[in-house]
Amino acid sequence: MTEQTTPPSIDESPVDPVDRVLSRADAHRGVRVFGAAQALQDSATAYGGSADGDQWDREERAALRRVPGLSTELEDVTEVEYRQLRLENVVLVGVHPQGEQADAENSLRELAALAETAGAVVLDGVLQRRPHPDPATYVGRGKAQELRDIVAAVGADTVIADTELAPSQRRALEDVVKVKVIDRTTVILDIFSQHAKSREGKAQVELAQLEYLLPRLRGWGDSMSRQAGGQVGAGGAGMGSRGPGETKIELDRRRIRTKMALLRKQLRDFAPARAAKRAERKRHTIPSVAIAGYTNAGKSSLLNRLTSAGVLVENALFATLDATVRRSETTDGRVYTLTDTVGFVRNLPHQLVEAFRSTLEEVGDADVILHVVDASHPDPAAQLSTVRDVMGDVDADFGHEIVVFNKADLVSPDDRLVLRGLAPSALFVSSRTGEGIDELRAAIEDALPLPAVEVRAVVPYDRGDLVSAVHETGLIMAQEHREQGTFLHAHVGARLAAELAPYVA
Repeated sequence: MTEQTTPPSIDESPVDPVDRVLSRADAHRGVRVFGAAQALQDSATAYGGSADGDQWDREERAALRRVPGLSTELEDVTEVEYRQLRLENVVLVGVHPQGEQADAENSLRELAALAETAGAVVLDGVLQRRPHPDPATYVGRGKAQELRDIVAAVGADTVIADTELAPSQRRALEDVVKVKVIDRTTVILDIFSQHAKSREGKAQVELAQLEYLLPRLRGWGDSMSRQAGGQVGAGGAGMGSRGPGETKIELDRRRIRTKMALLRKQLRDFAPARAAKRAERKRHTIPSVAIAGYTNAGKSSLLNRLTSAGVLVENALFATLDATVRRSETTDGRVYTLTDTVGFVRNLPHQLVEAFRSTLEEVGDADVILHVVDASHPDPAAQLSTVRDVMGDVDADFGHEIVVFNKADLVSPDDRLVLRGLAPSALFVSSRTGEGIDELRAAIEDALPLPAVEVRAVVPYDRGDLVSAVHETGLIMAQEHREQGTFLHAHVGARLAAELAPYVA
């Protein structure tokens, strides 16, 4: 029987719509799942503080938020100057096979967090258990009609499916529910388009959006009409107006392909500059550490705690898109770089993986990978596998991977034992409290590769630049001031070893 859901009144305490959906699913199946699969943190435990700097970017982004409760419909034409955007009201829908209810609940909560990050209010939703999604409407005919009733009851204007819908499924479901239907990929692409700031990031997002849009173009009326010659063509213009008989939708597809080719060329033009920066760091034998992990796992917070970088930190999914590189030093004076990369999510659209391949190369070329996992997440194993699958696509070196369970202040000792079983050599840290940060610094120092050449040289006192370079990029085993100069026993890079060759003892 269909359960009618009405929006809460002003005096009633609001109920989390995702909890209402999952409780309804539990009532039908009699299954309970331990823990609450919250993708976004509670505001009381969300990171942010002195370690994160002034956060001007976050203030600028928050200033663009839309306001709930304001309508775009005009009651009087005199109100035209005072219209404001209202938040989009959405209903979620998901399908899962027998025995995968826990994964479906986690995915649905993550979809709710994605919708909230994109600027929507989740009102209700539907979960259906069936072996395979319906090829026509994604959910079955009866569940689609139930979804239509829920949409009408709560006053929603959008339905979000927890998968990537085929164009035919999207059209068929829209015909039943009578409102706009989008899928998980559309929501992720929308978030990326909001948060991209650099030229390269904007080009990557636009390319991914066009790749997703191309097979989903739809035409109505004039869009499907063809050009014709004679008096009927081009508004009866007669001679000179005869066209090739190409429909407008075909013209749109051709323009999209042309734009995609321009964007790919633009991204290829960005690649040499990024490669030149990496080559310069390698020339000076500066090791690199890449911070990778699931979205909202606390990667930017960890970078701020390690380097006082002051990069944007927000309790939202995909808050960071553009790679950020910061300089750091070991206790013995060696310099290395820390790179904050884009986060990952389950069912990450392949268009984004391809478009952001140049950014993900920072992970593949890193000497050490800090794999950050949200320790408070109910399914950390899925986070580990999701991130490793994506990093495998860019040929990352897992031999130098350090698994870091962040947000350790939010988990109990019993939960730590369970997490230890997933990654026995992992470290537990908290970017919020500073717990485990010193141990993490020591682990990074031990994992950094040693310079390739061992030298013993007496450097004249007038070549202090060489001594300074050894201190900055090499590992000094012994140092002694002698009459002829400074004696150094150190591991250095090949380029610096060549400069020290005339003074080798």
